[in-house]
Amino acid sequence: MRAARVLNDLLAFVWELLALGLLTWWGWSAGGAVWLRLAAAVAVPGAAAALWGLFAAPKARFRVPLAGVLAVKALVFGAASLALADLGHGTAAVVFGAVAAVNTALVTAQRRAFPLGGTAGHAVGEGGRRAPAAPGGGPSPLA
Repeated sequence: MRAARVLNDLLAFVWELLALGLLTWWGWSAGGAVWLRLAAAVAVPGAAAALWGLFAAPKARFRVPLAGVLAVKALVFGAASLALADLGHGTAAVVFGAVAAVNTALVTAQRRAFPLGGTAGHAVGEGGRRAPAAPGGGPSPLA
């Protein structure tokens, strides 16, 4: 089961990078002056990466409930799918979105059922993020 978890985590990481690449491609493909295209190619994936890093990453700046993490992932993957469709690759957009949805569901279920382990004094909470230890060394009630 650990091998499946690691492979799903690897696919999730590749899909996250691919989403950023698709958003970059879409931003660069926008019409207009070169400086506007460059701004879009930097700002659109930059906003997605910032949103992900703040709320959805394993070491996110802000801990949100699982529903919030999944909403951010749906937003980023959905935007990448729409960008791919807008670029004229409708079938690839559907496949990208479907793989993202299935992989996210599997990774979420696997992380909740089989955490890869914590460190002494830490419990693994939703989304695989570590919660600080409670006084006395037990898991935090926030985990």
